[in-house]
Amino acid sequence: MKGYTFASCRWRALDREGDDSCRLARTDVGWILVGHARFRDESGFAALDYVVRCDQEWSTLGADVAGVHQGREVKLQIVRENDVWTLNDVQQPKVANSEFIDFSFTPATNVMPLWKLAGTSSDRVRISAAWLKYPDTELRPLHQEYRKTKFPGRVTYLAEQTGYKTTLQVDNSRFVTLYPGVWEGEVTHEAT
Repeated sequence: MKGYTFASCRWRALDREGDDSCRLARTDVGWILVGHARFRDESGFAALDYVVRCDQEWSTLGADVAGVHQGREVKLQIVRENDVWTLNDVQQPKVANSEFIDFSFTPATNVMPLWKLAGTSSDRVRISAAWLKYPDTELRPLHQEYRKTKFPGRVTYLAEQTGYKTTLQVDNSRFVTLYPGVWEGEVTHEAT
């Protein structure tokens, strides 16, 4: 697989001790996110590495999460094939119609629906994500809306199931640079 790095982002958690770094790369078959999240939650310290593979239109093809949390090994393999999602070879029927993966522990996975929003003439996109609400080990649906605002680089975000609503600041790479009260990031644009 050939490719090049498009952009990288480093985030600092605002709601807990933690940071995350992610690289967005273009490949001959689509896009790939490669990231490293380090944080402390109520259960203890986590060091999670993640990879998300997408097609040319940003739809998730699969993802992996590996690392340690509270001294225990974490190893999750997620596959999406013909709208059938599996997590460690167990089918996840609740998310059958989902197009994107959403990891609760990183802002990196917002990049896929944000690219979908950028590519439409509409002022909004409504999507269904397969949500990994870590440390849970099942995928559940998360219906989301991303809406353009009159201010460049700002997008209104709504998660239906949680009722969470905020305005995200977004870089041209579609990485979130400010997730108010949760994450703050800085993007490096790579030469192509």
